[in-house]
Amino acid sequence: MSAQDLAKIIKICYENNILILADEVYQTNIYKEGAVFVSMRKVLNDMGAPYNNSVEMVSFHSISKGLMGECGLRGGYFETYNLSQEAEELVFKLKSIELCSNTIGQTGVELMVNPPRLGSESKDTVAQYL
Repeated sequence: MSAQDLAKIIKICYENNILILADEVYQTNIYKEGAVFVSMRKVLNDMGAPYNNSVEMVSFHSISKGLMGECGLRGGYFETYNLSQEAEELVFKLKSIELCSNTIGQTGVELMVNPPRLGSESKDTVAQYL
């Protein structure tokens, strides 16, 4: 979706007090020529007040679909924005009693959020794989 379309959604959610669940796990899987991924998180932040400090949002990302299409690998994260303290505490409590991803899944998430940097031994290998 375009930044303009996402901004329209954010405005509707602001006006109607609707929580946004932004499924952003397919951000690297765009096959339309010339199309680019636009993050709902970035659009919300760029809109400034009153949107970026009041619209409630949960943004999801995953390696099972989002990094290189590693279907079957389980690992991911979500970020919350502008939730009440009570909601944040409830989310923390619920996530604290869940099982976490296995070691391979956790390593995959680390590589997704902190990929090899230019000058590192594995940067060329990762670029070739991608």
